[in-house]
Amino acid sequence: MTEALCPPPAPLPPGLMISAPASGTGKTTVMLGLLRALAEDGLAVQPFKSGPDYIDPAFHRAAAGRESFNLDSWAMGAALLEAIAARAAGADIVLAEGSMGLFDGVARPGAAGCGSSAETAQRFGWPEVLVLDVGGQAQSAAATAAGFRDYLPGLPFAGVILNRVASPRHERLARLGMERAGIPVLGVLPRRGDLELPERHLGLIQAVEHPDLEAAIAGYAAFLREHVDLKAILRAASGAGPARPGPLPAPPAQRIALARDAAFSFTYPHLLAGWRAAGAEILPFSPLADEAPDPAADLVWLPGGYPELNAGRIAAAGCFLDGLRRHAQSRPVHGECGGYMVLGAALIDKSGQRHRMVGLLGLVTSHEKRRLHLGYRRAELRVAMPGFAPGRALRGHEFHYSSILEQPDPPLARVTDAEGADVAETGSVRGRVSGTFFHLIAEDEAEA
Repeated sequence: MTEALCPPPAPLPPGLMISAPASGTGKTTVMLGLLRALAEDGLAVQPFKSGPDYIDPAFHRAAAGRESFNLDSWAMGAALLEAIAARAAGADIVLAEGSMGLFDGVARPGAAGCGSSAETAQRFGWPEVLVLDVGGQAQSAAATAAGFRDYLPGLPFAGVILNRVASPRHERLARLGMERAGIPVLGVLPRRGDLELPERHLGLIQAVEHPDLEAAIAGYAAFLREHVDLKAILRAASGAGPARPGPLPAPPAQRIALARDAAFSFTYPHLLAGWRAAGAEILPFSPLADEAPDPAADLVWLPGGYPELNAGRIAAAGCFLDGLRRHAQSRPVHGECGGYMVLGAALIDKSGQRHRMVGLLGLVTSHEKRRLHLGYRRAELRVAMPGFAPGRALRGHEFHYSSILEQPDPPLARVTDAEGADVAETGSVRGRVSGTFFHLIAEDEAEA
């Protein structure tokens, strides 16, 4: 028997990790401005997002004109990380946006690490560009920057972009500190409140909801051109070499009816790319437009999103509800987070109003009293779910503010957090219908 030949490694372009000491420092607007400015200069820019974020990649795509993908060292094994990174082949430069602070991750390693942006940058040799909010400080900001430069030996450091600078005097003092610490200043951004993206309870609003996203991104690009040394940014980019192309996650069915609108949009791009690459047909439909899933579909998949903000419209969408119930009589349905809530019997919104949902599961959830559920999840399936047999282990991420009032159906999985502790949100299953509160990222490579 002849061995299958491995695909040759794909040469990757040089890259940078756009990082920060913490959330809320302005790195997303800096990322969007850089993506657009470099694209306007004729470069093919490949965006990535480090960590389990399903909102930012859509903003990246709008800014760069290329699909953005997540890279997550806790949920993804080495082979999947390389396969996703190989999507950058043919681009001129990679820009990856970090999540939270550069070194923030979990305590216990997962599939390939603890999930920090620094791990991703180090794996691919992308120097860190530190977006540093210098509001309320001057020379002292250099101590923070020096700590980030020196904290992880072997992680290349490109320099800083100083954000929210109040005046020319403030800039002079901040630059003095950076010069004393030997830290390159790649840009200085004056304080401007209009550069902040609108947010809600799960972070940024979705790209599809922004009232004028194109004008906003064009404004960020113009602002970055004026205040950042783009040539220095390009010179600082580097990379660790080629990545080996490989298969992305396999589709759970051949024809997948996928809910896609403002209430159902939280699907990781690498999953959809893997489904399409394997020949699956994705059939989008909009529950908010009262569209039923395609009757020819083998599977209906309801991703997460914001059903709690649209519960009344969903409850009144008769064609959608009836079509979903008909499908479940003979073929599988799966829901994630918001999609899971919609598959349940009822959803109580933040005002306390109860809305009847599809009723394919007995789940009743409430947003009346906010309670944060956040973190990585590992699930060992007790029964089958679309695409995965009983006993398989999946990795994902949970982020919502809903509380379970009733969950009468059998659990779908034993679910643990990143520390290995059991969590109550086990998902549930009834007949051909299943749901989870975690968003699937990948099958555990050790179990595959």
